[in-house]
Amino acid sequence: MKIDIIEFEEKYARDFKRLNLDWLDRYHLTESHDLEILNDPNGMILDRGGYIFLAIMDEKVIGTAALINEGDSKYELAKMSVTPEFRGQGIGKRLIEKCFQQARQTGAKKISLFSNSKLQAALNLYARYGFKHVPVKEAPFSTADVKMEFQF
Repeated sequence: MKIDIIEFEEKYARDFKRLNLDWLDRYHLTESHDLEILNDPNGMILDRGGYIFLAIMDEKVIGTAALINEGDSKYELAKMSVTPEFRGQGIGKRLIEKCFQQARQTGAKKISLFSNSKLQAALNLYARYGFKHVPVKEAPFSTADVKMEFQF
């Protein structure tokens, strides 16, 4: 099974949206801010100095992760998703590692993320990569009851 991690291309915009809405809807977490990002990944992420990475197998998108540029050498890890049938196979790890590699190349000082306590598998993955829990402040989502940060 050959899986490549590639940078976002417009032809994958529908897949980026579909994969993220799959888990957001499953956990009843979809908010208007999610839809803004998913409906306009170029304007909301890429045009603002951010990055989107996709896990691809046989031309099919099976995972996504984004780094949203927060300015001042800070990024937000966002829109992380892996298709259910491919979970537990290290794809999330590869996506996080690609995000870390990109953040380091840009001289990032910090990566933060917002999540929800229902997403224990994701939270455990973030903790394994050194993300630490911090107080939830200025969350862009009303359902975000978890904030974590990684300092470089």
